[in-house]
Amino acid sequence: MAQQGTQRIAAVNRAAAAEGVCPGLLLTDARALVPGLSLQPAAPAADARALAALADWCSRYSPWAAVDGADGVRLDVTGCGHLFGGEGAMLDDLLARLEDFGIDARATIADSLGAAWAVARYGGEVATVLPLDGAAAALAELPVAALRLSPAAAGGLQRLGLGRIGELPALPRAALAARFGREVADGLDRALGRAGEPLSPRPPATTFWSRLAFAEPIGELADITRAARRLTQQLCSLLAREERGARRLELRLYLVDGEVKHVRAGLNRPSRDEGHLMRLLAEHLPALEPGFGADLMLLTAPASEPLAVAQITLTGRELPADDGELGLLVDRLGNRLGMVNVARFAPHQSYLPERAVEVVPPLAPPSDTAWAAAARRPVYLLPHPEPIEAVAEVPDGPPVLFRWRGLAHRVRRSDGPERIAPEWWQRMRAEAAELAGETRDYYRIEDSLGRRFWLYRQGPYGPAPAPPPSWYLHGLFA
Repeated sequence: MAQQGTQRIAAVNRAAAAEGVCPGLLLTDARALVPGLSLQPAAPAADARALAALADWCSRYSPWAAVDGADGVRLDVTGCGHLFGGEGAMLDDLLARLEDFGIDARATIADSLGAAWAVARYGGEVATVLPLDGAAAALAELPVAALRLSPAAAGGLQRLGLGRIGELPALPRAALAARFGREVADGLDRALGRAGEPLSPRPPATTFWSRLAFAEPIGELADITRAARRLTQQLCSLLAREERGARRLELRLYLVDGEVKHVRAGLNRPSRDEGHLMRLLAEHLPALEPGFGADLMLLTAPASEPLAVAQITLTGRELPADDGELGLLVDRLGNRLGMVNVARFAPHQSYLPERAVEVVPPLAPPSDTAWAAAARRPVYLLPHPEPIEAVAEVPDGPPVLFRWRGLAHRVRRSDGPERIAPEWWQRMRAEAAELAGETRDYYRIEDSLGRRFWLYRQGPYGPAPAPPPSWYLHGLFA
């Protein structure tokens, strides 16, 4: 990387570090230490994307996975070790897979994130599993920089002759706080597990998930579908015990080449119907490209809501609610077209036609507002009134000729006017007054070819100096 007109080393591998090359070193000095040093241009953005993808892949070991700085991934593996035959076997499996991907990594399992961070970066072992309450002994000989201190605090401790973490607990905390603030004491408490440290997983973790590992990778659609159905059954059983229903589903396929494939589905209302959830997932499975196969699948419910116990039929299926069949249809349409593209119209209290209807979710409760009489309203309302050129025999009369989109229409019959005034309570708001405009006189028009239009004149005629009112086309009759 270039810094202040000079090139410096941004990152090194283990072989370069063994030769004395370290991040921040001038490129000329690094080449002096290792004449045949192999270099690659720094790409921080690409590195961040790759690290995020690696954190997603690491969720195969725990749903609680997050990026840690610019070069690490942290996991909360509490209760996950038994899935791999113990924490040591899980760590060996993780490092072996990373080595197959060409990633040189070190990992530590400890009872605190601070201890795991310190031992992984400053300990001598590639894989370490600390026993319970063993953090103090493991940290004693590590440098104080392993507490994730600022360079000023780490340098201040070293100038005082305090180079090891094991020398800090015996010192009075008041003296440390007086000289370094709370940074040193807080770092020590986090490393020893005395203070909690939050972990924000990506994506946000959930307590409702099911996992299925395979002895051999699977890649056939039939095998993936069969595994997804089994995961769905397990997830629905878990949701039923907690009286919850899923609102979103995410199926993850962990491929043997390190890539993670996602299948997502959303629901308008919470559900734990195995058949319905499986149908939503099955629609996306054919589009997957499993490559050389997946060796693990994970199904989660990132969003869920309370769902009371429902009546069970003799076949073991829950009876749907009153709108159950409609809800199933809406969910399938929403997952095919997008949830935002499935909606319905509801009446809205407004005299202005373009504001008399609002878009609501398809399963929203019925509105208390009744639909206005539709006899004098067109079948098709334009998204926005379009200006037209109109000629009237008398100033306040209906038009006898108008031009719309370059075509002239001669009026054969007309009906009106129907006067619609803007709501006076909305005119107090400047933006609403601009939208509402002035009083409108609507006419139903039939031209010489039998086509029917709904147009209006905006504003009354005024004295000669005043500009004439404008004409607009607003809708089309069948």
